[in-house]
Amino acid sequence: MDRLYTPWRYDYVSGGVKEEGCIFCNRLEGDPAEHLILHRSRHWYAVMNRFPYNNGHVLLVLNRHAGSLSDCTAEEVADMGVLVQALERAIRAAFNPDGVNAGYNGGASAGAGIPAHFHIHLVPRWSGDTNFMTVIGETRVMPQSLPRSYELLLPALAEALEGTGI
Repeated sequence: MDRLYTPWRYDYVSGGVKEEGCIFCNRLEGDPAEHLILHRSRHWYAVMNRFPYNNGHVLLVLNRHAGSLSDCTAEEVADMGVLVQALERAIRAAFNPDGVNAGYNGGASAGAGIPAHFHIHLVPRWSGDTNFMTVIGETRVMPQSLPRSYELLLPALAEALEGTGI
Protein backbone atom coordinates (compact mmCIF):
# COMPACT_ATOMS: atom_id res chain seq x y z
CA MET A 1 0.00 0.00 0.00
CA ASP A 2 1.30 3.46 -0.88
CA ARG A 3 1.15 6.25 1.67
CA LEU A 4 0.80 9.93 0.99
CA TYR A 5 2.16 12.07 3.83
CA THR A 6 0.97 15.68 4.08
CA PRO A 7 1.94 16.72 7.63
CA TRP A 8 1.49 20.44 6.94
CA ARG A 9 -2.27 19.87 6.58
CA TYR A 10 -2.71 18.30 10.04
CA ASP A 11 -3.43 21.60 11.80
CA TYR A 12 -6.09 22.38 9.20
CA VAL A 13 -7.92 19.04 9.27
CA SER A 14 -7.68 18.61 13.04
CA GLY A 15 -8.78 22.10 13.96
CA GLY A 16 -5.22 22.62 15.22
CA VAL A 17 -4.02 25.52 17.29
CA LYS A 18 -6.34 28.48 16.95
CA GLU A 19 -4.68 31.80 16.28
CA GLU A 20 -5.64 34.70 18.53
CA GLY A 21 -7.43 37.56 16.77
CA CYS A 22 -8.02 37.86 13.05
CA ILE A 23 -5.60 35.76 10.99
CA PHE A 24 -5.64 38.39 8.24
CA CYS A 25 -5.07 41.37 10.54
CA ASN A 26 -2.23 39.44 12.20
CA ARG A 27 -0.39 39.49 8.85
CA LEU A 28 -0.63 43.22 8.23
CA GLU A 29 2.77 43.64 9.86
CA GLY A 30 5.77 41.45 10.47
CA ASP A 31 8.20 39.55 8.31
CA PRO A 32 6.70 39.09 4.82
CA ALA A 33 8.61 35.84 4.19
CA GLU A 34 7.49 34.34 7.50
CA HIS A 35 3.86 35.05 6.64
CA LEU A 36 4.35 34.15 2.93
CA ILE A 37 3.34 37.67 1.92
CA LEU A 38 3.97 38.25 -1.77
CA HIS A 39 3.13 41.96 -1.91
CA ARG A 40 1.76 44.73 0.32
CA SER A 41 -0.01 47.77 -1.07
CA ARG A 42 -1.91 50.66 0.48
CA HIS A 43 -5.24 48.77 0.46
CA TRP A 44 -4.39 45.08 -0.02
CA TYR A 45 -1.83 42.37 0.49
CA ALA A 46 -1.26 39.15 -1.43
CA VAL A 47 -0.41 36.04 0.58
CA MET A 48 0.02 32.35 -0.13
CA ASN A 49 -2.87 30.28 1.20
CA ARG A 50 -1.41 28.07 3.94
CA PHE A 51 -4.03 25.40 3.24
CA PRO A 52 -4.14 25.59 -0.56
CA TYR A 53 -6.59 23.99 -2.92
CA ASN A 54 -3.77 23.76 -5.48
CA ASN A 55 -0.13 24.81 -5.70
CA GLY A 56 0.06 28.58 -6.14
CA HIS A 57 -3.26 29.28 -4.36
CA VAL A 58 -3.09 32.98 -3.42
CA LEU A 59 -5.33 35.20 -1.32
CA LEU A 60 -5.72 38.92 -1.98
CA VAL A 61 -6.70 40.38 1.39
CA LEU A 62 -8.12 43.81 2.16
CA ASN A 63 -6.03 45.67 4.75
CA ARG A 64 -9.09 46.38 6.91
CA HIS A 65 -12.19 44.58 8.08
CA ALA A 66 -15.02 44.66 5.56
CA GLY A 67 -17.46 41.85 4.96
CA SER A 68 -18.05 42.12 1.24
CA LEU A 69 -17.06 43.67 -2.04
CA SER A 70 -19.85 46.21 -1.67
CA ASP A 71 -18.19 47.44 1.55
CA CYS A 72 -15.01 48.38 -0.35
CA THR A 73 -14.32 51.93 -1.44
CA ALA A 74 -14.00 52.83 -5.12
CA GLU A 75 -10.24 53.26 -4.67
CA GLU A 76 -9.95 49.82 -3.02
CA VAL A 77 -11.89 48.23 -5.88
CA ALA A 78 -9.70 49.96 -8.48
CA ASP A 79 -6.50 48.74 -6.77
CA MET A 80 -8.04 45.28 -6.44
CA GLY A 81 -8.53 45.08 -10.19
CA VAL A 82 -4.89 45.91 -10.87
CA LEU A 83 -3.72 43.40 -8.27
CA VAL A 84 -5.97 40.57 -9.46
CA GLN A 85 -4.74 41.12 -13.01
CA ALA A 86 -1.08 41.13 -11.86
CA LEU A 87 -1.62 38.02 -9.72
CA GLU A 88 -3.16 36.18 -12.65
CA ARG A 89 -0.16 37.11 -14.83
CA ALA A 90 2.24 36.02 -12.09
CA ILE A 91 0.45 32.71 -11.51
CA ARG A 92 0.52 31.98 -15.24
CA ALA A 93 4.24 32.87 -15.46
CA ALA A 94 5.27 30.89 -12.36
CA PHE A 95 3.14 27.76 -12.77
CA ASN A 96 1.97 27.60 -16.40
CA PRO A 97 -1.56 26.46 -15.49
CA ASP A 98 -4.26 25.69 -18.04
CA GLY A 99 -6.57 28.16 -16.26
CA VAL A 100 -7.05 30.27 -13.13
CA ASN A 101 -10.06 30.41 -10.83
CA ALA A 102 -10.57 33.80 -9.17
CA GLY A 103 -13.38 34.69 -6.81
CA TYR A 104 -14.66 35.28 -3.33
CA ASN A 105 -17.24 33.81 -1.01
CA GLY A 106 -19.54 36.62 0.10
CA GLY A 107 -20.74 35.64 3.57
CA ALA A 108 -20.70 32.51 5.71
CA SER A 109 -23.59 30.89 3.84
CA ALA A 110 -21.63 31.33 0.59
CA GLY A 111 -18.67 29.46 2.06
CA ALA A 112 -16.58 32.29 3.49
CA GLY A 113 -14.35 30.88 6.22
CA ILE A 114 -13.61 34.38 7.49
CA PRO A 115 -16.72 36.36 6.50
CA ALA A 116 -15.80 39.56 8.36
CA HIS A 117 -12.57 40.12 6.40
CA PHE A 118 -12.97 40.41 2.63
CA HIS A 119 -10.51 38.43 0.53
CA ILE A 120 -10.27 36.98 -2.95
CA HIS A 121 -8.92 33.56 -3.93
CA LEU A 122 -6.83 32.97 -7.04
CA VAL A 123 -6.21 29.30 -7.78
CA PRO A 124 -4.18 27.91 -10.68
CA ARG A 125 -5.88 24.97 -12.42
CA TRP A 126 -4.55 22.25 -14.67
CA SER A 127 -6.57 19.97 -16.91
CA GLY A 128 -5.28 16.95 -14.99
CA ASP A 129 -5.67 18.30 -11.44
CA THR A 130 -8.79 16.29 -10.63
CA ASN A 131 -8.34 12.66 -9.72
CA PHE A 132 -9.61 9.89 -7.49
CA MET A 133 -7.75 11.23 -4.43
CA THR A 134 -9.97 14.31 -4.33
CA VAL A 135 -13.20 12.53 -5.22
CA ILE A 136 -12.86 9.35 -3.18
CA GLY A 137 -10.15 10.04 -0.63
CA GLU A 138 -11.14 13.66 0.10
CA THR A 139 -7.42 14.42 -0.18
CA ARG A 140 -5.58 16.88 -2.40
CA VAL A 141 -2.21 15.85 -3.75
CA MET A 142 0.15 18.82 -3.74
CA PRO A 143 3.13 18.20 -6.02
CA GLN A 144 5.06 21.21 -4.72
CA SER A 145 5.84 22.56 -1.26
CA LEU A 146 4.38 25.85 -0.09
CA PRO A 147 7.83 27.49 0.32
CA ARG A 148 8.77 26.49 -3.24
CA SER A 149 5.51 27.92 -4.61
CA TYR A 150 6.29 31.16 -2.73
CA GLU A 151 9.82 31.27 -4.19
CA LEU A 152 8.47 30.94 -7.73
CA LEU A 153 5.59 33.39 -7.36
CA LEU A 154 7.43 36.20 -5.52
CA PRO A 155 9.58 37.39 -8.47
CA ALA A 156 6.81 36.71 -10.98
CA LEU A 157 4.46 39.01 -9.08
CA ALA A 158 7.12 41.72 -8.72
CA GLU A 159 7.55 41.63 -12.49
CA ALA A 160 3.78 41.65 -13.13
CA LEU A 161 3.39 44.73 -10.91
CA GLU A 162 6.15 46.75 -12.60
CA GLY A 163 4.83 50.11 -13.74
CA THR A 164 1.47 49.77 -11.96
CA GLY A 165 2.31 52.05 -9.04
CA ILE A 166 0.75 49.58 -6.62
